[in-house]
Amino acid sequence: MDVLRGALGVGGDQALEVATAHAMLRRISAGETGAALRVYRPEARVVAFGRRDSLLPGFPDAVAAAHDAGFTPVLRAPGGRAVAYTENSLVVDHAGPDPGRLAGLEERFVGYAELWSEILAQHGIDAQVGAVPGEYCPGAHSVNARGRVKLVGTAQRMVRGAWLFSAVAILDDADVLRPLLTEIYRALDLPFDDDSVGSLADEAPGRSLEGFEDSVLAAYDQRYGLEPAALPEELLTRAKGLAEDHRVTG
Repeated sequence: MDVLRGALGVGGDQALEVATAHAMLRRISAGETGAALRVYRPEARVVAFGRRDSLLPGFPDAVAAAHDAGFTPVLRAPGGRAVAYTENSLVVDHAGPDPGRLAGLEERFVGYAELWSEILAQHGIDAQVGAVPGEYCPGAHSVNARGRVKLVGTAQRMVRGAWLFSAVAILDDADVLRPLLTEIYRALDLPFDDDSVGSLADEAPGRSLEGFEDSVLAAYDQRYGLEPAALPEELLTRAKGLAEDHRVTG
């Protein structure tokens, strides 16, 4: 399976970064390519809102809070609620073909939760699977530390013939994310407890971000077999065509 590493580096356009995952999904759905993995650390601070968030009355205030904190708001490709992350986070987008029955959603949630908990355990973290009370983007398959703080959030999107599974791991900057997420979830009128926000740096001090990224790639390689690849020009072209769908104005 091809693995695409690194941010796009095209002017720091975070809507385009998010649209790339959407483009991966669409290309597989159209039968243009096979499964692929993309792993990158963002070049900017981002709040990735879910589509449902954008329908809430408080969405404009939530967007304003993101801007005020120096974060770029985008609409994410998979489902879920708002997620915030910085340059000290790791985004992993895995897209693959579906056999035609829109099947496997639960199995993927379970399998990836196990994969991420094993990766965190390698770094000495008491990793568990399950929602943390009051967490951002709540889900039964969040990966947490000690049952207290969320470290990895996962989400999916399925279309005919393809699926996208995205994960965001918070490596550092939890102290920056807590007050921002408090403001965003207050604006959206959604439950949130800032004590639920954690990071790898808090749980395993002294670990390098590069070392953690390497361990993530090694785990995916062991499970799927990875082949380094350059970003296809066709993928970038399709992503540019989808970017406006993920851009938040205002």
